[in-house]
Amino acid sequence: MIKINLLLARKEKKKVGIRKEFIVLIGSIVVLLVVLGLIQWRLGKEKEYTQAKIVETRQEINRYKSLTTELNKHKEAQKDLQDKLNVINALRKEKASPAKVLDELSIVKPEKMQLESLKKEGSKLGIEGIALDDETIANFMTNLRKSKLFKNVDLIVSEQIEQSKIKLKKFILSCEIILT
Repeated sequence: MIKINLLLARKEKKKVGIRKEFIVLIGSIVVLLVVLGLIQWRLGKEKEYTQAKIVETRQEINRYKSLTTELNKHKEAQKDLQDKLNVINALRKEKASPAKVLDELSIVKPEKMQLESLKKEGSKLGIEGIALDDETIANFMTNLRKSKLFKNVDLIVSEQIEQSKIKLKKFILSCEIILT
């Protein structure tokens, strides 16, 4: 009778199975290492791209900062120019003011009155003069109030004086000038 030893075939099958498992394991490890290498390479590329973007963004920020500084300088220069223009316009407006005031005073002043001095401080005007009587002063004040150039006309002082043996009224008025 022939005896067949089946144990060796099983051992051979086991060895072939272990080899296959070992090859699959090594293949899996190699594939895993390749995948990990690809992931690492891709992450490196993304890192380089991100770092390049950061550098580019910083350069852009610096450029915008310089532009902002330049813009602020231009705004300051524009503000200075606008202030100068405002002063020039105010001076032009004020240039004709004394002439207008004197013209208006000559129009509203009664004949029986003499103006001695005018004092202007800002928009306030002080008027000193001599009149024949109180009625002349009252007419002058009424005319000033009717004028579009004066407002808040007030009598400060009215006193009787004597010049060349003639009794006259010395007065001081205060009013505000309205310049448009």
